[in-house]
Amino acid sequence: MQDPTALGQKAQGTIYLIPVELGPTPQQRVLPPYNRELILSIRHFIVEEIRSARRFLKRTDKDIDIDALTFYPMGKHADAALFEKYLRPLESGYDIGIISEAGCPAVADPGADVVAIAQRKGFRVVPLVGPSSMIMAVMASGLNGQSFAFNGYLPIDPSDRVRRIKQLETRAVQEHQTQLFIETPYRNQKFFDTLCQTLRPQTRLCIAAGITTDDEWIRTRTVSQWRHTTLPDLSKTPAIFLFGE
Repeated sequence: MQDPTALGQKAQGTIYLIPVELGPTPQQRVLPPYNRELILSIRHFIVEEIRSARRFLKRTDKDIDIDALTFYPMGKHADAALFEKYLRPLESGYDIGIISEAGCPAVADPGADVVAIAQRKGFRVVPLVGPSSMIMAVMASGLNGQSFAFNGYLPIDPSDRVRRIKQLETRAVQEHQTQLFIETPYRNQKFFDTLCQTLRPQTRLCIAAGITTDDEWIRTRTVSQWRHTTLPDLSKTPAIFLFGE
């Protein structure tokens, strides 16, 4: 295939999905040097939160010229109707980086909406290597890694939450499928208590907190064993909860 630039045409740009550290962890521990090389070549970024994205880029290279970069917000208060316009630099041959708050973009993240538009329009989408708390939690849990489902946040209403936990436990047993959840850190203890009160004693429950950080804490036990265990203080630590057979 002939290189379009040889014909005087501008090749389309590429969208790069740029992972971010999961916590206060040195980048060299979790992100390959290749990511840095690509980041420094990009001038357009679609980001979940502009302030934290700027901090991430400064951690990547303290000498980066932040003011020379263009940022497009995609967080919960952003106007989704603008997402398609954010991709216009690609048509002129400029690459775009997508950055979320932590972990891998477009996984349990608004970046998925932008990527969906890019795929419909035929742009090249490249995921970069980096930490995913969900995948790493499954890896370390000892639960089924052949079939698993991420369920995000469960209902806040206590009765609805208990009902949903029981439904998913049934699925875990019948389909041998590991179930994953997250909770706001200050509610971690209450969520843990609800799981221990609701799940069957023989169900295996894993808590994976502070993944990749110095405070990383990952344990898998039966619910019966957890009922006699005191958790460390996880009120400020992001955690993944998993259960299965």
